[in-house]
Amino acid sequence: MPSTPLIAQRLSASILPPVARLALQNPPLNVIDIPMIEELAHSLAELDSRADVSVIVLNGEGKALSGGVDVAAHTPDKVEEMLTKFHAVIRALLATKKITVAKVHGHCLGGGAELTMVCDMAFTTESAQWGFPEIKLGCYPPVACTGLAALVGQKRAAELILTGRTIDGKEAAEIGLATRAVPENELTDAVEHCVEQLRSLSPAALAIAKKASYAWDSMHFDKGLARAEKIYFEELIKTEDAQEGIRAFIEKRAPKWSRR
Repeated sequence: MPSTPLIAQRLSASILPPVARLALQNPPLNVIDIPMIEELAHSLAELDSRADVSVIVLNGEGKALSGGVDVAAHTPDKVEEMLTKFHAVIRALLATKKITVAKVHGHCLGGGAELTMVCDMAFTTESAQWGFPEIKLGCYPPVACTGLAALVGQKRAAELILTGRTIDGKEAAEIGLATRAVPENELTDAVEHCVEQLRSLSPAALAIAKKASYAWDSMHFDKGLARAEKIYFEELIKTEDAQEGIRAFIEKRAPKWSRR
């Protein structure tokens, strides 16, 4: 059966039931801008309505999964729209009845790492670069602040969020941020082996088991993310340092922190 494409400019998307594949497509590092976020939201809604799809594989075309959300979308005039739409995609990934599998290579940073961390499973190359570098811009990653500790523990989450340290795929798997790390030439086989296992299982049972697995955490996550958004909009983005960090990145210079 030929695959069915979904029309998109920032996504390469196709369906070969019961598997749908969504690939971020914004070279060179698949930066997540507002058009991509909107296409992700549309594609996920369409896939969620399809009874013939039970698995969604998410990856990035080219040399990376994603370098993160577009820094230019973090400016005070755009950040509320961007975060609201991006977090709607995060909530859609969490709420979908489909099993979500991330395939990670190259950079998996910021919003890209947040997309991946809310997938049910994540397979990564050992050399992939994972991290949440937002603090270096005078910002913070709301999704990671809300849910990362549940995956890797409070102390590890605090280190990754508060230092912006980048780790490789091997360490990401060791601490529970990824399911498994493999050599680069084994990544496709690892993902496809997982997909083949899922193909043989009941879509109804998978959907219900997924719902049961997240029943407790999802209630806390939704409230926590709402609080993280509120702090971001009402406190963080009003600081001079957050605005300076974004400007400095766009202007390709070191930030000059005012401590305000």
